[in-house]
Amino acid sequence: MRKAAAAGIVTALSVVMAGCGSGGSGSEKSTVTLWMYPVIMDQAANKSFWDKVEKDFEAKNPAVDVTIDQQPWDGRQEKVTTALASRKGFDLVVLGPDQIPQYAQQGTLEPVDDVVAPEKAAYLPNSLTALSVAGKLYGVPIYQTITAPIYNKKVFADAGVTKVPETWAELKEAAPKLAAGKVAVLDYPGKPEVSLNQSFYPILWANGGSVFAPDGKSVVVNNQQGVDSLQYLLDLKAAGGLPENTASKGNDIEGGPLAAGKAALYHAATAIQADQLGAAIGAGNVGIGLPLEGTKRVAFGIPGGLVLAKHSENKDAARKFAAYVASAEVAGPLAKESGFFSARTDVTIPGQSEASKEFAKSLEFAFPGDTHPKARQVMSMIAAHVQAALIGKEDAKTALDAAAKEANELLAAGS
Repeated sequence: MRKAAAAGIVTALSVVMAGCGSGGSGSEKSTVTLWMYPVIMDQAANKSFWDKVEKDFEAKNPAVDVTIDQQPWDGRQEKVTTALASRKGFDLVVLGPDQIPQYAQQGTLEPVDDVVAPEKAAYLPNSLTALSVAGKLYGVPIYQTITAPIYNKKVFADAGVTKVPETWAELKEAAPKLAAGKVAVLDYPGKPEVSLNQSFYPILWANGGSVFAPDGKSVVVNNQQGVDSLQYLLDLKAAGGLPENTASKGNDIEGGPLAAGKAALYHAATAIQADQLGAAIGAGNVGIGLPLEGTKRVAFGIPGGLVLAKHSENKDAARKFAAYVASAEVAGPLAKESGFFSARTDVTIPGQSEASKEFAKSLEFAFPGDTHPKARQVMSMIAAHVQAALIGKEDAKTALDAAAKEANELLAAGS
């Protein structure tokens, strides 16, 4: 039975999916409800795609009645938390690596290793690792995002930089040449509202640093790798390598310095942003590179995983549906329609653009960020102090010491 219900759809870089409802003991069919969020930006295309998924699955599994319930992004975190706490509202939900740990810690999710096991070798290893907590898989990957550097070929050429930087050291070396023409080498978005996963953290990770200690009990962003990473930004600023308003600017491409030829490279862009840059300066002038290398290459990228609620009364049917959504049959078309990438290595994306293929080269370097139940709160604290350093109110060590102190007080306070 078709029960897909469409709700308001908004644009977003992250995705949540969920299933709700369970049949009573007298039901002839097992019921599985999935709250679907707008993975596909176009509302009509989104509804059409998931209507087909529902119809095709039910045709192959007549004993299962699937409801794909379209949900808006607004308030999703609160609604998911409430549903899990009240033990009702969905069977399946798509969560990201930054959300899963808190729910796994609360015991409201069911491990799904058995769903992936038959085709485990077909999944990107880092997608599975990202969705695991304490050695157990809590999300069946259905898509993977990735970021990569995008750059304006012309501004590098005009500045006499014949080799586009591939490392953070080379980027710093190129800064004075570009600054001579009043062009910032790095289009750094220092506005605190921009996720640090697309600003400061990739520099930290490439430098061998991390936000949390391995046991997750303390914040160590103020260690030497962290201080060196922030000092790197301050050195770039001093060399004219950052936009003048870097402390307050977002990472919008349209209307930004990269599109205006006033900046050369953005280090953590999405494929959509590459298209936006191409529309502004011409696709032929857009370059796409691998993650800039420090002590290693790291690219921010997260999988979306179908998560099974502990309270689901039809877990077998939910597992079967999760396996279907994650299958190669669905994964390829989903990647095509959504603009994301497949979390599988055995999937060919129909009509994949050349730009998308370039981004796909960074999938092997995908890192979901420093996952922790309080990662988001800690991020906001660090962001404020990174901004203070960029403004000139704090030096690198003072800024990160203050951020770590605030964050460790938060961790010590518990839930």
